Amino acid sequence: MRKEYDAVVAGYTCVDLIPDLKKHQHSNNISDFFKPGKIIEIGGMDFVLGGVVPNTGIAMKKFGSKVFLNGLIGNDFIGKTAESQLARYGATEGMVVSKEGKTAFSIVIAPPGVDRIFLESPGCNQDFDITHINFEMVSKARLFHFGYPPLMRQFFLDNGRKLIKMYSKIQKMGVVTSLDFSLPDPESESGKVNWQEILDNTLPFVDIFVPSLEELMRVMMPQKFLEIQAACENSDFEDEVPFQLVRELGKQMITLGVSILLIKMGKRGVYLCTGDISQVNKKLGNTLQNKHWTNQEILCNSYTAEHSKIKNASGAGDIAIAAFLTSILNADNPGTAIKYAAIAGRDSLYCQNIFKGMTSWEELTHKISSESNELIFLNSETFTIKNVGNGN
Repeated sequence: MRKEYDAVVAGYTCVDLIPDLKKHQHSNNISDFFKPGKIIEIGGMDFVLGGVVPNTGIAMKKFGSKVFLNGLIGNDFIGKTAESQLARYGATEGMVVSKEGKTAFSIVIAPPGVDRIFLESPGCNQDFDITHINFEMVSKARLFHFGYPPLMRQFFLDNGRKLIKMYSKIQKMGVVTSLDFSLPDPESESGKVNWQEILDNTLPFVDIFVPSLEELMRVMMPQKFLEIQAACENSDFEDEVPFQLVRELGKQMITLGVSILLIKMGKRGVYLCTGDISQVNKKLGNTLQNKHWTNQEILCNSYTAEHSKIKNASGAGDIAIAAFLTSILNADNPGTAIKYAAIAGRDSLYCQNIFKGMTSWEELTHKISSESNELIFLNSETFTIKNVGNGN
């Protein structure tokens, strides 16, 4: 039976305040940029929708999917800003307005050449819980995508009881379930939670899991995470992780019950690991080809980025996931799906405002065909390249 919606995207909603730092030269070290007593002139301040609900939800809408956005904002100035921007994309129907809570916002510090830093105020997302999920609309969708539980207090209290309950309920509806994550702040309440235990109990009800490598290592291999983090002086965390650890994490997630795992690895690209996808395929109406999707392990290197065109890295992961989920809903093969993720994430770097400059689905399709990026298909034991080609 045809569903009313392709996807419901729920969870964290905020407004990103982004100082325009593009007039400054590229730097390899954040400490070179920010020093006590230094005055940094900016070119202005952008107010841009942020969080998984606007970023992934609106991107999927622009990519051609019919999406219901389900988030919580406050009845304050920032909330009014968010509501007016959501209205431009016909995306206010599922947004709930809190009478008392403040709208979440983040100050995104993104100097040229340096990975972004977020100053995050979760606001009323701390109050968002299972009662705010529109289960009626979820039942009318093919896919349910949620993020980011480390920033949503109600979903990590009591060892994630509400997170587990939500995913268990939705899985029983016959809807494909998808989860995105965020990096817990070690100094916050979220950072003191046993996330490994929460994920151990949640992932059996999650079909698609799409964390970053840093996030996944932080919660599943905390000691190794600290060791690698301590070794990162002038390099990105992802660059220092041995690929064998990436593969170990992949197998671990599949063992916990995830059918499709996509790990975002920044400049290293994206890594896909799958198990038996037959139940996911059944919920999608048997649109995927089981033999192409089941028990796959594929690495897609990042597409070459022109540094002179890079404006803002905020939201790149969300846009990559929007393209990946859209490709799955379109019944593409896994190689094609991760190519869409990689190219969409790359192109989002070129946008000061991702909603205004987002590459269309047709343009992404053309770029996949015209820009060279070979896939590495790995077998279960070695790093041998089994096949390199067009994603089929």
